[in-house]
Amino acid sequence: MLIPGPDTRVIEIRVHGILGTQPADLVDAVAAVDVAGDGAGRIVRPADRLHRPAPGAVLRADGRPLARTLEGYVWGALTSGGWAKAIWALLFPFSLANVSSWMLPPVAAGSRVASTLGVCCRGLLRLAAVLLTVLLVTQLAEVSLDLLAAQCLAPGNRCLGGTVPEWLRERAGVRAAIGVVPLLLVVLVLAKVSHVNWTAGSDEPEPRAARKLGRLPGANRIADPDAPALRTLHLTAALAAVGVLALGGPAGPVPGALAGLGWTVAVVLLVVSVVGALVFGDPTGSRPERLGRWLLAALSPVSRRVLLTLGVLVVASVPLATPRLAFALPGTNAMLTVVTVALGGACVALGVLLVPAALLARSGWAALPAELRPWAGGWMAAPFMTLAALLGGGFGAGVGITVRQVLGGVPLALPHGYAFVTLLWGVAAALGVVALVVVALVLGVRRVVLGARVPPEVTLLHAGRPADAAAAASAWRLAGWERRHVHHAVLVVTGVLAIGAMVSAAPWLGGSLPPAWTHPLSGFGLVALAFLAAGLLREVYAAARAPQAARHLGALSDLACFWPREAHPVVPPCYALKVVPELAARAAEYLAEPNTRVVIAGHSQGTVITVAAATRLLAGLSPSEAQRVGIVLAGSPLQSCYPRAFPAVVPHDGLLELYHDLNGRWRTLARGTDPIGGGLTTWRRQVFDGKLIGVGFRTDGTSGALSPAVAGPTGALVLGGDHWLPDPQRGPFPGRRWAPGVQHHGDYFSDPEWDRAIACAAGMESPVELSHRPALFRLPGAS
Repeated sequence: MLIPGPDTRVIEIRVHGILGTQPADLVDAVAAVDVAGDGAGRIVRPADRLHRPAPGAVLRADGRPLARTLEGYVWGALTSGGWAKAIWALLFPFSLANVSSWMLPPVAAGSRVASTLGVCCRGLLRLAAVLLTVLLVTQLAEVSLDLLAAQCLAPGNRCLGGTVPEWLRERAGVRAAIGVVPLLLVVLVLAKVSHVNWTAGSDEPEPRAARKLGRLPGANRIADPDAPALRTLHLTAALAAVGVLALGGPAGPVPGALAGLGWTVAVVLLVVSVVGALVFGDPTGSRPERLGRWLLAALSPVSRRVLLTLGVLVVASVPLATPRLAFALPGTNAMLTVVTVALGGACVALGVLLVPAALLARSGWAALPAELRPWAGGWMAAPFMTLAALLGGGFGAGVGITVRQVLGGVPLALPHGYAFVTLLWGVAAALGVVALVVVALVLGVRRVVLGARVPPEVTLLHAGRPADAAAAASAWRLAGWERRHVHHAVLVVTGVLAIGAMVSAAPWLGGSLPPAWTHPLSGFGLVALAFLAAGLLREVYAAARAPQAARHLGALSDLACFWPREAHPVVPPCYALKVVPELAARAAEYLAEPNTRVVIAGHSQGTVITVAAATRLLAGLSPSEAQRVGIVLAGSPLQSCYPRAFPAVVPHDGLLELYHDLNGRWRTLARGTDPIGGGLTTWRRQVFDGKLIGVGFRTDGTSGALSPAVAGPTGALVLGGDHWLPDPQRGPFPGRRWAPGVQHHGDYFSDPEWDRAIACAAGMESPVELSHRPALFRLPGAS
């Protein structure tokens, strides 16, 4: 441990969580001013009355004052606000598909079978992702070309209240052009979204060592290497799908030489795109010899432009190739059926292959307790991809049904399969209602049987404060239940949708209509789909007009945009590729001064960014410089969510390695009332003989039993690296801002334990010493 000198100062850099934070709130000041950054990623400090940067509040360590410079990194502008970013919410199924590619289980080293399964799973994910793009564009083409151009604008039809002139209805080419233009605009929007990228604006320290958390976005990478080629495949597939549907469908082209030529080119482009996505290979870009390297070499900038040009020409030829546009496009039903069946088959194949892949990876987490093991045994990528497919298909069907109702006045035919889509969502909605009722009954019975049990940790934290203990008890129980069952909610939602899909698929594939007894369910599904489409569009509008009004969309966007484009390129850019290198560069700049200690402090999603930045920073520092780095994490999902959902990217032993390297300078603020951020470095916690005990990370690079928790001066219980905060807070304390009531996931900065954790992370106070009992498991090479 370095001994601080008289001129030692602490640099505290805070990183906020999802939904953005006002700069002044981040630095806990009345006002804040920018001191660095480019406007998108802002570094701010507290401001005085003349709007000049001011230092942070004095930090007290071991009873003496210490100079502190307080900064905050504001990254909310990278993910929220404005029409362009609001449109990203419409692409949420694409984002789910992309996130699922990061949820695959790790590949066991030296296992050829595991490596082959990993390549196959990644290939199937990319295949399903491109089919999801094709499904969405096909559904929009059904609305624009079939429902509007072919049916609503047909000669003699009184659709749109007779406001359309008859001369326009008589010109099939003009009607076809009206149907094609919106589709070209949609593809253009997809292209624009996929071209947006964030780039780091600061030089970064050169990594000197590989680390187990190096796959975290931004920790090692600065770009999406395969995104341009994958983008071309998706956009080409979208254009080709429009051409195939408009020129006859899977069964063959409509009469005409131009139609036959365009249909043939479209089919070839679609096959090339789908097969290319399947063999694209390792999405991490970590293996130069990976399968599909020839495809990457072939998809040069010139080749990509040729593919996209051919796709645009095929779509542009539709008005010329369909001089006698029929009252309904003949290939709509067949096209939607083929794409839906192919997408469903890819999801099923992925689920099947993930079973042995997860079993082979099980040795990596078999020694961990159940609460730390990956969700669904490492199989979670399949439910996420399936959920993306079902949501994408449901949203497209909802748009078609809603547009038909808006056009109104005359009977307009939707594809045959839409009757089964409404049945799917009807069954799923009914099962969802049943599931909610069952859960409510179980919770109610449990509460009656067990009573209003006060967790023993609450009794310790709020000793002598019965009012606070009563307020904390119910919040503590509810938060613990949410942390334990968040993945179960995803599995239940996916399960009820999948059951609905199986129930509706049987008669559909048999070529018959849904039986009469399912009509009430279809009606229920129709309402659910209309609500889904209308609700999502309303949220997008609200997010564009007032970003804070659509907080749920903002939260989903912030979480999904953390991951680079790997399985699906038509998603918002990864902000971590900008934020993490800039944070590491800012910290390295301060570490150039030998009298500084740098503490990077994150809240919620900001803790994941903090860990990635610390991983990148330590990989580029000398041992003496690394001793002046610390981190503080508050309300962190790094135990309850990320290692369990992304076991190959955020492995448990990677967190252990980072904890060991920081040698006690990793401090975690945790609340039992926080549904997101409970303990991080400890687990198997229990109260025994009036003391909080547990197992957790130790500074010698091992995991094992810890010394009993010690009560700090602010009422917090310090167990290993976790500071368990009383919530409501103790106090009020003189000279500190007061936050009354149960805080749950918010306002960690006001807690008096915050400054103590900063001092410990800076190496200015000694954290609680860990016991040296036999380790449960040890890092390789640790003594």
